[in-house]
Amino acid sequence: MKIAFLTDPLDQFKTYKDSTFAMMREAAQRGYALYAFGPEDMALESGVVVANIRLITLTGDADDWYRAEAPKAMRLSEFDAVLQRKDPPFDMEYIYATYLLELAEQQGARVFNKPAAIRNHNEKLSIAQFSQFTTPTLVTRDEQRIRAFHQTHQEIILKPLDGMGGAGIFRIRADGMNLGSVIETLTENGRRTIMVQRYIPEIVHGDKRILLIGGKVVPFALARIPQNGEVRGNLAAGGVGVAQELTVRDLEIAQTLAPILYQRGLLLVGLDVIGNYLTEVNVTSPTCFQEITQQKGFNVAGMFIDALEAAVSDK
Repeated sequence: MKIAFLTDPLDQFKTYKDSTFAMMREAAQRGYALYAFGPEDMALESGVVVANIRLITLTGDADDWYRAEAPKAMRLSEFDAVLQRKDPPFDMEYIYATYLLELAEQQGARVFNKPAAIRNHNEKLSIAQFSQFTTPTLVTRDEQRIRAFHQTHQEIILKPLDGMGGAGIFRIRADGMNLGSVIETLTENGRRTIMVQRYIPEIVHGDKRILLIGGKVVPFALARIPQNGEVRGNLAAGGVGVAQELTVRDLEIAQTLAPILYQRGLLLVGLDVIGNYLTEVNVTSPTCFQEITQQKGFNVAGMFIDALEAAVSDK
């Protein structure tokens, strides 16, 4: 099998924790050929989606971890699978990439996650489709609505709709200190829509990442526990990851969403759950493979490549 990874620059990978690297390593162990390219490498030429793509070989060295051949212009339809692993921000360039990938699908490419499904599932807003699992939530750019929500719920979280890694998340307490400034900053004085949620105190026990692969639930979550007074548990924001078994509520949420999201073309999904509440549905480049594997011995990357093999054979 030939697998092309659409990803961030390989030189930026931290191989000791990168989930895309874990996928590559598992695929290489199965004898598959690995290729890599970035969004900037794609083009539509004479109606055909092509990209300047490099064949890569893993070295086994944690630092100098790959060798790459010179890039070659190739059709995306030449590969058995194209894995979309580009991190947010989900800006217009990201959307343009999904358009090109969708055209490539029409020309025979097999893209995972499906580009239309990625585009249709904003990682914050998608929770509204499963409101039975969410904390009280407001999506707006209107300052008065946000202030009224704060009056009702007292402690709230405000965050942008297009960020990642905990960037731009603010907690406002009952006294409302700095609420006006945060609203102005995040909404850019009413020009940008944001999400506001009732604060979930259980964040002190971790923001749990639950992985869904091929419509099935990985049996362990990674609880990302905030440190040093932070409200954010994201690993990128300094949180400490602790792998743990799923709770009854975790399973209820995950088993409800897994088949639905898989049918929509999402091979890999990362749910974020705080306490008993679903807070995000991550579809762009979900992570935490290596932390779960290292702590619990469960081969998440193996489960993913198994699901990829099954999905490719079904097409």
